[in-house]
Amino acid sequence: MYNNLGAQPGVPRPPTNPQPNPFGNSFYGAGSGLIRGGLGAYGEKILGSSSEYVQSNISRYFSDPQYYFQVNDQYVRNKLKVVLLPFLHRGHWTRITEPVGGRLSYKPPIYDINAPDLYIPFMAFGTYVVLAGLSLGLQGKFSPEALNWLFVKGLFGWFLQVSLLKVTLLSLGSGEAPLLDILAYAGYAFTGMCLAVLGRIIWRYSYYFVMPWACLCMGIFLVKTMKRVLFAEVRSYDSSKHHYLLLFIALAQFPLFTWLGNISVNWLF
Repeated sequence: MYNNLGAQPGVPRPPTNPQPNPFGNSFYGAGSGLIRGGLGAYGEKILGSSSEYVQSNISRYFSDPQYYFQVNDQYVRNKLKVVLLPFLHRGHWTRITEPVGGRLSYKPPIYDINAPDLYIPFMAFGTYVVLAGLSLGLQGKFSPEALNWLFVKGLFGWFLQVSLLKVTLLSLGSGEAPLLDILAYAGYAFTGMCLAVLGRIIWRYSYYFVMPWACLCMGIFLVKTMKRVLFAEVRSYDSSKHHYLLLFIALAQFPLFTWLGNISVNWLF
């Protein structure tokens, strides 16, 4: 009878109440919570480990670029003395460390004269290009194309110096030095190059005295610096191979400086 009444139009049908499941919601909530929590923890672990891995490798090979520009006037003066007169540097050649975040880190250049910086190399490179253009102008050979070739020549010479230092460290089993460190050490060559080019502009024959002096000082500076890096990072190496490679670095400065110091329209010679 109730079914017939419910089927008649205008007569409301009694609501149907489904039987509640006392275990469904609880199991669903608990299961989804466990899944979400487990996946979240696992994802955070993966992302965290990958982030630490990327940061560690970036800091190992590239470091923080801002670190290399923390300089002041006193540091620049003292650093130029070390680069241009390395045999007068009476202090040690090792870098100063300090604990940061539970691990040892090197102090920035403003607090450590032995720390590498990029301010001096970039300024020296720009000065080298300007002096080279001035030298061409005094010879009556200046042109925008010639200055552009000298700029490319300087960059290529910088690249050759970086490659020389990097290959030397790799040959001795110390290839983990940050790339920006090597870039800074290689760029210090332009400080002596600027003196040589300036000497040629002031007095032509002074170039033949200043250029060998700049090569010798740069060779001594790089040998002292590379020995410090090697002693700090290399655990085992062949002593004879070690000395031969350091001597090769010093001797390689003479052809490199001679090539960079030859200011002419033809940048290859």
